[in-house]
Amino acid sequence: MAGAAAAWLELLDADQRGVAVGEAPADSAGDAERRRWFYTPTDHGGLTFHAQRPAQQRAAMRLVSTGLSTAGYVTVATILGLENVLDHIEGFTVSFDRERGRDPGLYYLRVFGDPRGAAPWGWRFGGHHVSLNNLVVGGEVVATTPCFLGADPASSPLLGGAVNRPLARVEDLARELICSLPADLAERAVLVRRAPSDLVTANRTSVSDGDRVIPLAGIWREERFADPAEQERLQALSDAIDRASGFSEADHAEIAYSAVPRGVAAREMGPGPRQVLRALLGTYFDRVPAGVSPSTRYDDDAVLDGVHFAWAGPSDPGAPNYYRIQGPRLLIEWDNTQRGANHAHSVWRDPTGDFGLDVLARHRAAHH
Repeated sequence: MAGAAAAWLELLDADQRGVAVGEAPADSAGDAERRRWFYTPTDHGGLTFHAQRPAQQRAAMRLVSTGLSTAGYVTVATILGLENVLDHIEGFTVSFDRERGRDPGLYYLRVFGDPRGAAPWGWRFGGHHVSLNNLVVGGEVVATTPCFLGADPASSPLLGGAVNRPLARVEDLARELICSLPADLAERAVLVRRAPSDLVTANRTSVSDGDRVIPLAGIWREERFADPAEQERLQALSDAIDRASGFSEADHAEIAYSAVPRGVAAREMGPGPRQVLRALLGTYFDRVPAGVSPSTRYDDDAVLDGVHFAWAGPSDPGAPNYYRIQGPRLLIEWDNTQRGANHAHSVWRDPTGDFGLDVLARHRAAHH
């Protein structure tokens, strides 16, 4: 990873490096930019593909690949390509105050600190429906969260009747899990009969009790677009998404994030559902290389026992749905509700260690 990061930076000129390099990681306010992340088509911060020559783009993708498994890399590459599909679906219109609203060239890479030195460093890659965040301390990858992958469209046709669903198992295994639970457990697992319009914790830097869905218009780097008409269109879209969810104040309160996990604990599940839950966890943990994935930790029944699963919305295929998986140092969220339940979001987080802040604090205490 360090070699790939250094090789990419060496290909950049001074102006490009001025955009591509950020402050070294720290557990202080000076590290705020590294901890800003998005999944909307906004400025994620860093050097875009548009601002790079082909050789530089290749080196950038090599760095991205070092933080992903093969399956994770293929999924990310597919999500980038979906921007062209979405552009076609929307009639190749201009949107979001950008020359091209759906643009596979507007993915951003930034390295924080110096990958060639001994001090902590990291990198962030993001754009519409992708946010990858990696931290390296003492020569080891110590944090890979938040890790966000989305897909719009979540399902699209391929030749010969095949279907392109990059996050198919991420959705289908969860539906299989809720449907496999006995009636009493399934009843407890369902927090709300409707699905929320988006992830409950959204793109917050940190999560806390009572967090609720942030409207789409609030998940943008800029507070307002320069073009008032474009801002009005975004606000109208945001309002329409919220109305479509049909959520009441009581619904928002019921599904709000809480540090105490909601839903059903794995310890209450039988062997079949537990096996499905492990497979579902793998669709998140296996995004990263095996050497840094926590997957094997959940082979321990005692560790899996502490994981809770909660659902919102109908369990029928094609219906809007949401789920949350929560346990010690674990928060996973999924939603597929927008665009007629054909627009999916998924995120893996560590509520106490996102961006490696816990490791950075220990590093500072030990070395400064």
